[in-house]
Amino acid sequence: MIRIIGIDPGSRVTGFGVIDCDGAKEVYVDSGTIRVTGDTLAERLKVIFTGVSELLDLHRPDQACAESVFMHENPGTAIKLGQARGAAISAIAMRDVPLAEYAPAQIKKTIVGRGRADKEQVQYMVKMLLKLARVPGNDAADALACALCHNRSTQQAELK
Repeated sequence: MIRIIGIDPGSRVTGFGVIDCDGAKEVYVDSGTIRVTGDTLAERLKVIFTGVSELLDLHRPDQACAESVFMHENPGTAIKLGQARGAAISAIAMRDVPLAEYAPAQIKKTIVGRGRADKEQVQYMVKMLLKLARVPGNDAADALACALCHNRSTQQAELK
């Protein structure tokens, strides 16, 4: 059994999702969000780093994955997203957890079947694939989708 944590980094809300995988069998463990607070950039990045660190200590994942940076219409937003990713990835690196990164379109294609799927489609498929009682929130669903994508990509690589 392999435990995977998926991270959907954000400068205001960072999503997380944890699943256990045994080959194609995928089981939900936990998901939610880290609500980023603080007046300064340093304070907000510290919240992300600390929150991800606590999740890693709690769940002890074997592998981690995160959404890669995509080009945003607003360069300032893209920079803030990159900084949030950096804080999350630093926490993962400090614990020597192997990290994979996936483009949002690749995650959507793997989970929904098309790379331009909307948020509601991702949420619905995550709910169905993990047999959840209710649809997870946007950020948690994106993080769970990233973890599912990682497991499925790893499975495909092993078949080759």
